Amino acid sequence: MRTKIKLVSQADLGKIITIKGWIRSVRNQKTFSFIVVNDGSNLAGLQAVFEANTPGYEEIIKSLDTGASVSITGTLVQSTGKEQSFELKAQEVTLLGTCDPETYPLQKKHHTFEFLRTIAHLRPRTNTIGAIARVRNALSFATHKFFQERGFLYLHTPIITGSDCEGAGQMFNVTAFNLEKLPHTPQKKIDYSQDFFGRQTYLTVSGQLEGETYACALSDIYTFGPTFRAENSNTARHLAEFWMIEPEMAFATLEDDMECAESYLKYCLKYVLDNCPEDMKFFENFISKGIIAKLEHVVNTPFQKLTYTEAIEILKKAPKKFEYPVEWGSDLQSEHERFLAEEHFKKPVTLINYPQKIKSFYMKLNPDGKTVAAMDVLMPSVGEIIGGSQREDKLELLEKRMDELKLPKEAYWWYLDLRRYGSVPHAGFGLGLERLVLFATGMENIRDVIPFPRYPKHAEF
Repeated sequence: MRTKIKLVSQADLGKIITIKGWIRSVRNQKTFSFIVVNDGSNLAGLQAVFEANTPGYEEIIKSLDTGASVSITGTLVQSTGKEQSFELKAQEVTLLGTCDPETYPLQKKHHTFEFLRTIAHLRPRTNTIGAIARVRNALSFATHKFFQERGFLYLHTPIITGSDCEGAGQMFNVTAFNLEKLPHTPQKKIDYSQDFFGRQTYLTVSGQLEGETYACALSDIYTFGPTFRAENSNTARHLAEFWMIEPEMAFATLEDDMECAESYLKYCLKYVLDNCPEDMKFFENFISKGIIAKLEHVVNTPFQKLTYTEAIEILKKAPKKFEYPVEWGSDLQSEHERFLAEEHFKKPVTLINYPQKIKSFYMKLNPDGKTVAAMDVLMPSVGEIIGGSQREDKLELLEKRMDELKLPKEAYWWYLDLRRYGSVPHAGFGLGLERLVLFATGMENIRDVIPFPRYPKHAEF
C-alpha cells in the first residue's frame, strides 16, 4: 500500500511504509546513498537512505537518475539532518521508469519561467509550479465550500453559445464546416443555417446570462468553468482561455453583491493560509517577500468603498504621472487600479457606479441616468480581480440599452423573457480564477498559474 508523502507523520515512526514518486536528487556516499523523492503531494518530498549493504544496491543505484520514478519501501526513522524531520531507511528500491540524464530538461539548476512554459508537460515537477498547482486546488475547493455553505447551487452553463454576453464581439467561432468549402448565401455571406447548430455559435465568454435564468428560478447559483476571449492581448494579465467563478443572486442589490464578493475573497485567501502553509512559506522565501502578510492584511481589513467619480478625482490629484490620462467617462487602466489599491488606500478597493457608456448592456441604470450599479474589486499588485453589477430588471430600460448598442434583441429573446415573467432585482459578479491564484502566490505572469496557458500564437500541449 502506497503512502502519500504529505501524509507521513510522527505516528509512522518505526513503521514500514512504501512511497512512490519521482527522484529529485541522488547523492552517493561511500557506504550509502541519499535519494530525495517527491510525489507532488507536498513541497519537500521525503529523503530515503539506501545503504550499500542492501542486496542489489550496486545495480540499482547506477540506474537512478533525477526524474526517474521509483517505489521505495523502508522503515520511517527520525532524521539526524536539519532539513527534514523524518527519513526512510530503505529496504527495497524499485525503478519504475527510467529518465535519460542527458536529455532531461529539469536539471538541478535555476530555470526561468519563460523556459518552463516551453516544457509545460514537465514543469509541474518543479517546486514553483507544483506549489502553484496545490494553491490553485485549494482556492478551487474553497470556492465550492464558500458557496455551498451559503446555500448556492452549482450550475453548469454551456461552453458553446449563440450569444455574446459582453457585447464586445471578441469571441472564438465554433463550426463544423469544412473551411475550404464554405457554403454561401445568395448575398455571398457564409450560410450558417447549414452549420451543425443551424446558426453561428461561439465559445462562451461568460456563463452569466444563462446563470441569471437559474437564479431567477432557484434564487442563488454559481458557475465555475472555462471561458474564452479572442482578444489579441499579449500581457502578463490576460489569457485566451481561463476559468471563471460567477455567482448570481436573486432578490439581491449591489450592496449584497459587494458583501458577497468581499466575503468570498477573504474566505478563499484564509483557506489558503490555513491549508497551504508549506507552499506559502515557499512563495514568501523565493517568489514574493511579504506575500503572507499581504494575504493576512486582505483577510483582516475591510475593503475601501468609493464611487467611480470619487476615484477619478483622486487620480486627477495623484502625485504621479500616468501613461493614460483620466477623465470622467474614461475606462480605468491597470495603472490606475493599482495606484488606488497599492499606493493610495493600501488595501483592496471596491469601486461602484461606473458610467453607463463604458459598461455592459445588462447593468442596472442608476437614478442619475448616467451611471450603472456596477462594481469592480481592485487588489494591490493585480488590479481588477472581480467585476460585477446589479442586473437591469426593467424590460423597457434593458431594451432601450440594447437598441443604443445595436444588439439584436431577437438573439436575446429568452434573456428578455426573464424581465417579462416575474422579474426581480438580482446581482452577480465574475472572478477569473487565474488572477486570484496570481495574487495569492505573488507570481507575476498569469501564464504561469494555469497548467497549459492559451494566448495569441500559443496553443501547444
